[in-house]
Amino acid sequence: MNGPHLDSGAQRGDGSAGDVDGHDAAAWREGFQVGLPTLFGLVAWGMVLGVAMVKSGLTVLQASTMTLVVYSGSAQLASLPLIAAGAPVGVIFATAFVVNLRFVIFSALLAPHFAKLPLFQRFYLGYISGDLTTALFLQRYPRTAPERGKLSFLKGLLYPTWGAWQAGTFAGIFLGSAVPTEWQLGFAGTLAILCILVPLIINSAALCGVLVAGIVSVLAHGLPYKLGLLLAVVVGMSTAIAVEETRGRRKVRHG
Repeated sequence: MNGPHLDSGAQRGDGSAGDVDGHDAAAWREGFQVGLPTLFGLVAWGMVLGVAMVKSGLTVLQASTMTLVVYSGSAQLASLPLIAAGAPVGVIFATAFVVNLRFVIFSALLAPHFAKLPLFQRFYLGYISGDLTTALFLQRYPRTAPERGKLSFLKGLLYPTWGAWQAGTFAGIFLGSAVPTEWQLGFAGTLAILCILVPLIINSAALCGVLVAGIVSVLAHGLPYKLGLLLAVVVGMSTAIAVEETRGRRKVRHG
C-alpha cells in the first residue's frame, strides 16, 4: 500500500502520510482508553438486544446473522416489532434504511480524514464504525489536517467496541431462551441506551434533534407498523441538521 511513500512521510515527520497506514501503538492505546468507559454499556445493551431478538421469534442462526451483518442496535431494534407483527419486507428494510441514514453523515465527517486509504479499507472501517466511536474520534481530531496516529486512534476505538457489542449480543442470543419475560429487560436496555446516548449530545444541535425525535415518537406512537419511530428519526435528524446549519450561518455572519 504505497509503502515507500508512507515511510518517507513518516520520516519527514510532517504527518502527510505516515498516519495513513503505519501503526502507532500510543495512539491505539489512547483510543482504547477513551472508548473503554462505553464498553460496559455496549455489552449490557447488546445482551438486551440479543434476548429481544430471540424473544421476537428469530432463531439463533437468524439473530446471529442479523447482528453480524447489520451491526446497528437501533436498526435491529426498530426492525424487531415489524418482524414480529408480520410487516411487509419492504417496510422493514425501509425502516432500517432510514434509521441508518445517520451513517451517511458520519461517513461524510470521517471521509476527509481517511480519503487516501484504499477503497476496501474504507468500506471495512465504515462497517465497524458507529455513533459513539465517530463522535469520540471527532472530539479528538476536529480538524481534517493530516496528523500522525489518526488511524491507530480510530482502530483503538473501533475494534474493542465491535468486540464488546458482538460479545454482549451473542450472550443475549444464546441466553435468551433461559431469561424469563417477567425480568422486564427492556427497561435495562433503555438505561444502557441512555448511558451511550448522553455522551453523544455534544452541542445544541444534537440536543434539539434528540428532544424533537423523542416528542415525535411519543405523538406518533399509534401509527401502524411502528412507523412513528421512523418518522421520529427523520424529523429528529432534519432538526439537528437545520440547527447546525443555522449555527454555522450565524458564526459566519459574526466572524
